[in-house]
Amino acid sequence: MSCPFEAALADYWGAAPDPGPDPAHDMAHIARVWANVQAIAAEEPAPDMELLRAACVFHDLVSLPKDAPNRSDASRLSAEAARPLARSCGLPEAKLGAMAHAIEAHSFSAGIPPRTREAEILQDADRLDALGAIGIARMFAVSGSLGRALYDPEDPLARARPLDDTAFALDHFETKLLKLPATMRTEAGRRLAETRAAYMRDFLSRLMREIEPG
Repeated sequence: MSCPFEAALADYWGAAPDPGPDPAHDMAHIARVWANVQAIAAEEPAPDMELLRAACVFHDLVSLPKDAPNRSDASRLSAEAARPLARSCGLPEAKLGAMAHAIEAHSFSAGIPPRTREAEILQDADRLDALGAIGIARMFAVSGSLGRALYDPEDPLARARPLDDTAFALDHFETKLLKLPATMRTEAGRRLAETRAAYMRDFLSRLMREIEPG
């Protein structure tokens, strides 16, 4: 990806190649989300791709740690910071509000319902990156950075204990990730999400064969 939006993002982040607080929210994440946006948008009726490009590039402009008490504010802060950057890159004034809404609504923790087709596409595209092989990689990377154990060796799948993804990385599959397909707003997003979730369930089955005795 190369366009003025990316240049503005690099300047905002201090021109560092991967400036996010964890490897799950870096420039590579933005590139993957943009690829997801394009795949979903190809099946939608004439979405505004310029607006989506800006919203995609700036959606994690302010990325707070997953364990920060104000984590749910990150998308609102990103939307606020994105307005002047998008304006300086030439995004028409009439599109700034819709771009900001798409950024605000993409976040799972913010819980803001998307009101536009573009916001639905971005939300689905971002959530797709939390699923499949890349979703597994991102989840373990973030959990490791927060000092969480891979799993509870006494009860890996929480069959007889409450789920706790603040202590065990593997619990995040059930507390959030495998619930994402049901939240998808577009047909393409749902289809892609189900495929990726199936891979994750296969991974869990394989993992359990490797870590459980007998």
